[in-house]
Amino acid sequence: MRETTAYPDVMPILSPGRHRSPRRGACFMEFASYLAGERWSDHPACTQGTLAHLARLVNDCTSDAGRARLTPLIPTVVGMTSDDPLLDVLLATRAAAAALPVVAEGRQRSLAVGLHAAIAVLAERGGALAVEASERAAAALRAAPAADAWAVRFIEEVAPVRRAGMTVRQCQDVVTGAVNGMAQSSVADADDRLVALLAAAVSDTARFLAVAAAQATAAPRDLSSPSFAG
Repeated sequence: MRETTAYPDVMPILSPGRHRSPRRGACFMEFASYLAGERWSDHPACTQGTLAHLARLVNDCTSDAGRARLTPLIPTVVGMTSDDPLLDVLLATRAAAAALPVVAEGRQRSLAVGLHAAIAVLAERGGALAVEASERAAAALRAAPAADAWAVRFIEEVAPVRRAGMTVRQCQDVVTGAVNGMAQSSVADADDRLVALLAAAVSDTARFLAVAAAQATAAPRDLSSPSFAG
């Protein structure tokens, strides 16, 4: 059941940061909370956590002109929810792969480490979506060979004893580094890249949820280890 909330008289223009009420403006996810009929918040329950994290970052890091181009995406994230940690890894991979070729060297190294960690997780889960994401990650690493080599050495020398896998927090840290790095890079089309990244992440999430729904329908008694073969 939807909560009673004070809806704005006019649709607010997207602006960076958090806002106490619609009359003070709205960021991407606050507007999503309004469309979902939830309490006004930039952390609504209607959207998967890492996708919402990416949306908040892109909202805050684009220019006013770039931010206006995000508006059509807002309704698409409402209802996109999942507690499968594979989706967090897929979204982190999407963000890191998009950012790696253009960010500063220091960020390249951390993103490359994140991509290698993601590739390991994706290999364990398998399925078409995981394979596609792994190929995207590998292509990004080939485009930044110095960062790739550094990440391989780091993992071999410093991190081999660390537990395999990626937590939600680690995935969101990768997303943060990717978006901030793109926004601070010297490329002239940073807005275009950020808007495209969020659009691609929304598409990834929609595909993931569609595959999950299809598998749940096909095998309702075996939901523990989805292969995401669609």
